[in-house]
Amino acid sequence: MPEPRVLPTAADGRPRGPEAVELLFALMDRMREDFGAVAADFDLTPQQAVTLHQLTDEGRPMRELAAVLRCDASNITGIGDRLEAAGLVERRTSSTDRRVKALVPTEAGRRVRDDLGARVAELPPIAALSPDEQQTLVGLMRKMVAPPQPRAARP
Repeated sequence: MPEPRVLPTAADGRPRGPEAVELLFALMDRMREDFGAVAADFDLTPQQAVTLHQLTDEGRPMRELAAVLRCDASNITGIGDRLEAAGLVERRTSSTDRRVKALVPTEAGRRVRDDLGARVAELPPIAALSPDEQQTLVGLMRKMVAPPQPRAARP
């Protein structure tokens, strides 16, 4: 298991930035490492696992995947190639626009996607929380990722 992340501190020993921010960075690092290990258990890279996770049973257009994953469309092409070679997805052409290609999970891909999701839910940072704590965290995270509200104009 990797060493726990040491929070950056100022000369007086307090966190250098707001503690919530430092802890979120530490959590992101931990989740990235743990997720990478789970993905490897399925012979996937983290990028392949995230792409598979983003697919509905009906599939998703590759350009849309690139936007959701915040990467260039050419990256999705390569990831799709490797997932297709592994038998986890197939490419389908849109029935309304033949220029649009979608990645659609195969039966094996749906199984891996679902098993991967179940394993991620068991990762230590999540599993360490009681169901009530998880609900509280979900509420806080929903608030944090919600689109920003416009600030009221000052009179």
